[in-house]
Amino acid sequence: MRVFVTGASGFIGSAVVPELIAAGHQVVGLARSDAAAAALTAAGAQVRHGTIDDLDTLRSAAADSDGVIHLAFKHDIAFTGDFQGAADADRRAVDAFGEALAGSDRPFVIASGTLGLLPGRVVTERDGRAPETTTETATAQGAAGPRTRQATARATLALASRGVRSSVLRLPPTVHGEGDGGFMAALVGIARAKGVSGYVGDGSNRWPGVHRLDAALLFRLALEKAPAGSVLHAIADEGVPIRTVAELIGRHLDLPVVSIPQEDVGAHFGWMSGLIGLDSPASSELTRELLGWRPAHPGLVEDLDKGHYFATPSA
Repeated sequence: MRVFVTGASGFIGSAVVPELIAAGHQVVGLARSDAAAAALTAAGAQVRHGTIDDLDTLRSAAADSDGVIHLAFKHDIAFTGDFQGAADADRRAVDAFGEALAGSDRPFVIASGTLGLLPGRVVTERDGRAPETTTETATAQGAAGPRTRQATARATLALASRGVRSSVLRLPPTVHGEGDGGFMAALVGIARAKGVSGYVGDGSNRWPGVHRLDAALLFRLALEKAPAGSVLHAIADEGVPIRTVAELIGRHLDLPVVSIPQEDVGAHFGWMSGLIGLDSPASSELTRELLGWRPAHPGLVEDLDKGHYFATPSA
């Protein structure tokens, strides 16, 4: 296929692109900078210049492609106070892709998330598909943001009724591997800055995880053979206790491991304060049965223990 990929030069996208090319697909990546364009060219992809705000570019690129994988999300503004703005931009992009792909039966795969979807129980692919069955948690990013992003996922699934082979691939909060700048890297940075490795309560709350290379494989499988209207889970570790993560960080940085008092959670964890205490395990059993996906790379604990998260930051 000729596949258009947004977020193609990002942490996950830079694994998805070579996965697609190795399987014989031709990749066109969206690049918003010269550096991103150079990285895509070096990886063997073609380049389409623009951003996810360039809706005409998105429609044109989708129309010229055999399938679309949408990974881009404005994390830069999402985690600095404007989650709603990032979610709104994401919805506009999805709607534009839907317009271009309607009636084509071509695949359209978007990235979504599992964190906070149904706190306190193991989330499966059957959960969160309809507003009346979804409990979406208000987080530190604002009550409207998470609900809006889940609504975008549901809108993507609804494109199946318009002749699009749409699927939503939910990622865990910990998509890990070398080069990760997400939640795990943030926790390491917070521990360094505060002089302790912290957790909330007794630290028994669980976060699922997946290695970026295993996630990349699942994006390819979704593109190639996921049925229209599928919800997929890129979950390798169903739930790793946050205290386990904190203890591993403390050991590698030689720092005390402590429970942060509830009244200090906001000051200690900053933008992560509404998320770090969530108990949000998830399963991928149905995805494995449907697509034959088998994670083969290190789990979260093993990957953290390799040490690359703790390399001394460059000056």
